[in-house]
Amino acid sequence: MTDVADDAKDIESLYEFGERLNEAKDKSQNVSDYEGIIEAAKGSIKAKQLAAQLIPRFFKFFPNLSDKAVDTHLDLCEEEELGVRVQAIRGLPLFCKDTPEYVSKIVDILAQLLTAEENVERDAVHKALMSLLRQDVKASLTALFKHMGSGDEPSPDEIVREKVLSFVRDKVFPLKTELLKPQEQMERHITDLIKKSLADVTGAEFTIFMDFIKSLSIFGEKAPQERVKELTEIIEGQADLNAQFDVSDADHIHRLISCLYMAVPFFMRGASNSKFLSYLNKHILPVFDQLPEERKLDLLKNLAESSPYTMPQDSRQILPSIVQLLKKYMPRRKTGEEMNFTYVECLLYTFHHLSHKAPNATNSLCGYKIVTGQPSDRLGEDFSEYYKDFTERLSSVEELARATMKKLTQGLAEHNKAMAAAKSDEAKNNIEYLCPEALFQSIFDLVILSRIICLILLASY
Repeated sequence: MTDVADDAKDIESLYEFGERLNEAKDKSQNVSDYEGIIEAAKGSIKAKQLAAQLIPRFFKFFPNLSDKAVDTHLDLCEEEELGVRVQAIRGLPLFCKDTPEYVSKIVDILAQLLTAEENVERDAVHKALMSLLRQDVKASLTALFKHMGSGDEPSPDEIVREKVLSFVRDKVFPLKTELLKPQEQMERHITDLIKKSLADVTGAEFTIFMDFIKSLSIFGEKAPQERVKELTEIIEGQADLNAQFDVSDADHIHRLISCLYMAVPFFMRGASNSKFLSYLNKHILPVFDQLPEERKLDLLKNLAESSPYTMPQDSRQILPSIVQLLKKYMPRRKTGEEMNFTYVECLLYTFHHLSHKAPNATNSLCGYKIVTGQPSDRLGEDFSEYYKDFTERLSSVEELARATMKKLTQGLAEHNKAMAAAKSDEAKNNIEYLCPEALFQSIFDLVILSRIICLILLASY
């Protein structure tokens, strides 16, 4: 009974402190009342819950007690009782309502509380953070991103980092139009914060950040070239194009190819692909055979998509490597081995575009004489053997493509005929399944390949 009476007395005292502070014209004179509220935070569960409401409500009037008030409130955020913790978390944004200098500190605390396991507690943290983001988006974002690491900050707690990243991705990014105001200034600010956080991110995290940055208006379709260049430089940094290449480093290979794919849209908008192509030519293409099989085609596809936007000087540098790969994958005569048509299609597409950009480079590589009037045409030299070799390979590929198209078309027709003749589901199930979409795609790819070959052959005459 004594404990119950004491609890009731504590609650009554808290209400009295609150009433006197509410009624006081100059609340700063009621120091003892505010100290009483702080002290009551050490009492019963109900007293703690009430104190969690009153401490932030009158916080601004007692700057000399600010440290003690905040520390006491933070203790309430770590109480064993869930109700106390939730009430204390809900009160955290109130510390900043009239004292905005506390925004960074409170956001930093809330970021650490994102690890809460209880849904109601985590929801309270989310709402408190969103309240502070709406109050001061710049300070709040800066405090949040400190938990995602940068070259200027100590290594963050990994669990907190993961929770902060999830919060930013799920709660902040979708509301960028509402939160990032003034728009250009705040889009610039969050871009700079993200760039500082990219020193140690996974591929998936980098994609999340890049997708968001690309969605910002400052990097939209009408953005000036320097901003398109900035996006490309971010991707180049992630690709680690200054690193010594190790063909056994599967992570770097994956990152490099993924970044090249990500950069292609910016090449289309005028950004230079020179650094990527230089790195590929120097480090990757010479050891193409040693790359993981599952990444070879991705590399060739990305290279092909980049080729129309390559500068003449870069085209001239990389063409010899492309021709060497073509000779490897295009048989000079029919052999019993299967040919990888997709590899050849990508390489021929790349060759076609690079040759168009650097026409005087083809004579010494494959005997294609295209007169530009420059000494590099090398018209006085005889490269007829190169020409004969290359055209024979092209003709061989064209014949194989046509034969394969015929075989695929016949196979599809026979399959359709067999399916039509089958009278029961069991009979249909016994027929080997062929995917019509895949067959049509294969036939379409072969048609494209044949047309590329025709273009190259016509250019040689």
